[in-house]
Amino acid sequence: MADKKTNNTTEHHNELLENPEALADQLTKTEEFLEKNKTIVLAIIAIFVVGVAGYFGFKYYKNSQNDKAQNEMFQAVYYFESDSLDLALNGDGNRLGFLDIIDEYGITEAANLAHYYVGAAYLKQGNFDDAISHLEEFSAGDLLVQARAYSLIGDAYMEKGEFESAASYFQKAADYKPNKYFTPEYLMKAALAYEKLNQVDEAKESYDKIINNYWDSNLIQTAKKYKARLGA
Repeated sequence: MADKKTNNTTEHHNELLENPEALADQLTKTEEFLEKNKTIVLAIIAIFVVGVAGYFGFKYYKNSQNDKAQNEMFQAVYYFESDSLDLALNGDGNRLGFLDIIDEYGITEAANLAHYYVGAAYLKQGNFDDAISHLEEFSAGDLLVQARAYSLIGDAYMEKGEFESAASYFQKAADYKPNKYFTPEYLMKAALAYEKLNQVDEAKESYDKIINNYWDSNLIQTAKKYKARLGA
C-alpha cells in the first residue's frame, strides 16, 4: 500500500517535470491558494520574521547588559577579596554590590556569578540559609567553581548540623569533574560528614578514594590516619 502511494507521488512529480501544462496548472492552484489565504500566509511570515529579529535582538541586549554588569561588579569583587563583605554585598553608594547586580542584571552571566559571591559572603557572615539559597541559584560548567559551590553548600549544612545534606553536597563536589587538585579536599569533607552520621563504611570509602586515586595529594597521610582511626 505504501509502495503504491510512493509510486503515485513519484509519477505526479514526473508529470509536473515533463508536462508544462500540468506544471502551469499546479502553479495556478498554488497562486489561488496564496491569494485566498493571503492574510494567514502574511501572518505566518510576520511571526517568523519577528521571532528571528526578537531572538537576535534579545541576544544583543543580553550581551550588552552582561558587559555593563561585569563592569559594575569589578568593585564588588575587590571588596569581597578585601573581606569587606557588607560593601561587596550592598555596594558603596557609587558602585553596585552583588545583590544590586542580581536585581538589575538578573538575566546575565554576571548575575549568575554574583549569586556565587553572595553565597560565599553570607557563609562567611554565618548567614547559612541565605548562603545555601544563593549558591543553589548559581550554575557553571567549569572545572573549579561549580564544584566549589557544591562544597560551600556542604559547609553551610555542616554549620547547621545537617550532616546528611552536607555529605550529599560534598559528594556532589567530589563527583563533579574529578581532578587531583580539588577532589581530594571534597572527599575528605564528605568522609568527615559521614563520620558525623556514624556511617563508617561510607567514610572509609571516601578515605580510600583519596589513598588509592590521589596518591600525590597532600591529604593522603591525613586520609590514612583518619581511616586507621575508624578501625579495620
